[in-house]
Amino acid sequence: MHPSILPQRGRRRFLTQAAAGAGAALAAPWAWADAAHDWPAKPVTWIVPFPAGGGTDAFARPLSAQFAKTTGKTLVIDNRGGAGGTLGASVAARQPADGYYFFMGGTHHVIAPSVYPKLDYDIEKDLLPLAMLAKVPQVIVINPKKIKAASFQELLAQIRANPGKLTYASAGPGSSHHLAGELFKIQTKTDILHVPYKGAGPALQGLIAGEVDMLFDGLGSSAAHIAAGRIKALLVAGAQRNPALPDVPCAADVGLPDYNVATWYGLWAIKGTPQPIQNRMLDEVRKLGESPDIRSVWAKNGAEYGSMTQPQFAAFVHDEVRRWAQVVKAANVKIE
Repeated sequence: MHPSILPQRGRRRFLTQAAAGAGAALAAPWAWADAAHDWPAKPVTWIVPFPAGGGTDAFARPLSAQFAKTTGKTLVIDNRGGAGGTLGASVAARQPADGYYFFMGGTHHVIAPSVYPKLDYDIEKDLLPLAMLAKVPQVIVINPKKIKAASFQELLAQIRANPGKLTYASAGPGSSHHLAGELFKIQTKTDILHVPYKGAGPALQGLIAGEVDMLFDGLGSSAAHIAAGRIKALLVAGAQRNPALPDVPCAADVGLPDYNVATWYGLWAIKGTPQPIQNRMLDEVRKLGESPDIRSVWAKNGAEYGSMTQPQFAAFVHDEVRRWAQVVKAANVKIE
């Protein structure tokens, strides 16, 4: 009912209530700004959708330690592995949007929409892209006790001489390891047997134990094992060699200029998280990237710290979803 046709007493009540509602609406942004000023007032949780010990952890744990130094508050790394990283993403999407829950995902999560027929979350809508945290090239690594190859060319010759017999591990069907392998097979016209594991950590351990012959892995999780001689790197994906492995050829060096695969890790907020709190987290992420400790860890793992703005990262995620959809279609990858 319009206030002009209310009785005088009712009209006064209506106008009082309307003014109170308008005041509350106007106050809300200021309330969130105040909350952001005091943020974080308690521990912050980053949901990591893979088991402990994998590539994501190699970056999440140092960031957690540095966050505690810079803010005086705990950054909890909550590992929720399963279903190629989609279980953890689903869990994250259901968390309260109060600025104390975030999601650390990556390459796997822009692949998932194309390989899983039903997801109960949308990586571009239910989770809000915030920032690129790390980008590392993917490397082809072998178990040197199983595969006697001194170079990538020797490995490729063995693969071609034994179609369907050599094996490669992955973090599971539809994971970035799996799709990197399928893209490699398409571009080299070779046949390698895919052996899925339940997570990147188990896949890497399977390679070290000699259960499989090779792995298409992010350098971040493989670097320490390469340095220790437990596994051997034969190729770095992309058009440039990596400073952490200066003697290992890149894909462009061996005639595969289009084999450009990177493992990257990013941070998402929960849908509905107020922008002032998103901005505070972005400020902290920037500070983390400027830390000498973090720069040292990233350099050791052959990684670059993200420099994208929030809109740039959102556009990057959008483009990656569509890029990997084309690879999934070409490789006819299906997960029931």
